[in-house]
Amino acid sequence: MLELLQDWLQRPNFIVFVILFLWGFYIMMVHPNLVKKLIGLYILQTSVIFFLVAFSAKQGATVPVIETDSLPVDALRYANPLPHVLTVTAIVVQVATLGVSLALVSAAYRSFGSLDENELLEEVERAA
Repeated sequence: MLELLQDWLQRPNFIVFVILFLWGFYIMMVHPNLVKKLIGLYILQTSVIFFLVAFSAKQGATVPVIETDSLPVDALRYANPLPHVLTVTAIVVQVATLGVSLALVSAAYRSFGSLDENELLEEVERAA
């Protein structure tokens, strides 16, 4: 158990990721206000981006461009570009999700006059 704790303390980035992820998830699950739920979703998505950025870094690595004059390729010398591509994709998805969600929340507020999840569910049940 002590070894596990020591391993975790040597990786503060992982601890920050877990805290941000759980904090965002908690906000999404507990708060009935839809805007607060979106803030929780944004924190959760940001934690995933932080995870990709923090764990894709490689000390002393270079770009994965192979020179033609050197035939033997040492894969440990190069940085993997896949996490960086996934990070850019995650940022685009995060912005699109937030934009569409804010538009839906705005439409729900205009239609029902409230952002409380419980009040909206009661209103929808009354209408059905």
